[in-house]
Amino acid sequence: MPPLDSTDVAAPPERHLGASGEPLTSTGGALFHAGDIFTSAELQSMRLDGLVHLVFGDSYLRSDFREDAATRSQAAARSVPHSLRPRVALGRSCAAWIYGCAPPPALISLVTDHRRRTTALPPFTPAVMHQVALGPFDVNMVGGVSVTTPLRTALDIAVHGEDRDAVVILRAIARSAELACPLRLVEAALVNTSRVPGKTRALTRLREAQRRGTP
Repeated sequence: MPPLDSTDVAAPPERHLGASGEPLTSTGGALFHAGDIFTSAELQSMRLDGLVHLVFGDSYLRSDFREDAATRSQAAARSVPHSLRPRVALGRSCAAWIYGCAPPPALISLVTDHRRRTTALPPFTPAVMHQVALGPFDVNMVGGVSVTTPLRTALDIAVHGEDRDAVVILRAIARSAELACPLRLVEAALVNTSRVPGKTRALTRLREAQRRGTP
């Protein structure tokens, strides 16, 4: 598989979520990143005044704008070293949060294909890197940022998610009409995937989530 920043293949498709379907950027004065226009101290002061609210890290959204998947993906990406952004995708609990199906993660989960060389994360980066097998349809673009697809995200949550919230997140993914990711499809994909550590536990989580009334 070519790397995420390869010119040998077309870019992953852009997934439009939310009412407008258009990614938000700082250009329009909606999403602010510390150090661009305002300092971190200035943005924190604006937050106290109710002018902006924190999205993630040092990224803030104007209070009269609705937070969506695009703003979350862009905010999370800003916490990743610039040189690494083209080589990785946001995944696991971070992707679930971006899709509105999980709380903000303590650390950003990054995934990169294990067949490709990538640079290690610098010290104190608020992220963890996972080298995994990524198929050609496992990544899409959300707000111009590489994020694992809802199907791949659900698979990862089923296999790697924490016991305390994996089933809850899976149910939220299944309930989202925008994501169009029924759990029966996730289960079928897992059943037909070989050599998956923790497969039995993951299938148990998926089936429990479906027994609680999800698709």
